Amino acid sequence: MSHTAHIPSHRKPRQSASKTALRAGVAGGVLSTIAVAGAAGPAQAEPVTQTLEMPTITAGLSTTVAASAQATQQVALDLETQAHEDAAATVAAKTAKKAKAEAVRKAEAERKAEAAAKAKAEAAAERASRTAERTTLSASSGSSGSTTSASSPSYSSNATGSAASVVAFAQAQIGDAYVSGGTGPNSWDCSGLVQAAFRTVGVDLPRVSQSQSTFGTQVSLDSLQPGDILYWGGAGSAYHVGIYVGGGQFVGAQNSSTGVVQKSLDYDPPSGAVRVL
Repeated sequence: MSHTAHIPSHRKPRQSASKTALRAGVAGGVLSTIAVAGAAGPAQAEPVTQTLEMPTITAGLSTTVAASAQATQQVALDLETQAHEDAAATVAAKTAKKAKAEAVRKAEAERKAEAAAKAKAEAAAERASRTAERTTLSASSGSSGSTTSASSPSYSSNATGSAASVVAFAQAQIGDAYVSGGTGPNSWDCSGLVQAAFRTVGVDLPRVSQSQSTFGTQVSLDSLQPGDILYWGGAGSAYHVGIYVGGGQFVGAQNSSTGVVQKSLDYDPPSGAVRVL
């Protein structure tokens, strides 16, 4: 036995020539196919001519975006400011319209007040003129002895019922003094005497002649009845009143010179009359 160990060989066994030739043919065919495909490829494929790139945010773009945002914010602020200004203008217009209406109302009220004061002054002047004429006529008649005695009326009324009571009261005051604002029992003004006469029959008349001239039913001077209220001036603006006692005569508190008298309607024709009873 040999002391030298057998070392097996690691070499692969030789392949047969036929297998080698077969493999070479296969490899050659594959390479030929690849070569043909490669040669044909460039003729059919389209070359890549464009490359897409993602935008890059630069400092300039950032500044532009910030400026656009600021402009948008400014527009919003301007719109809000304009809205406030429009609302304020609307309120101011309404306030001005209201103030104008109030001014017109006050001006109209002042105009009416001035017209009323003027009418009152004219009525007072006319009344004063009539009073002066009455005083002159009374003095002239007294000197000729043709006046009817104040305490002895020339006509006794034929009134009946409540009208008779009114007439009787009025005639009973003939000769009393005339005092502006007087309501009796011994001094009267025109409306005070009329009011007191009607109070005797339970009729509560207004205090002043203006109101008495519209209290009741307006009647024609051609159809007067005893107890009707006579007035001088316009209805509602009368400056003097008296009581018709019949026979074309009336009783009234005329003025401070004559006091309460009974006179003919011809002495001072009234403007109108109202019937209360």
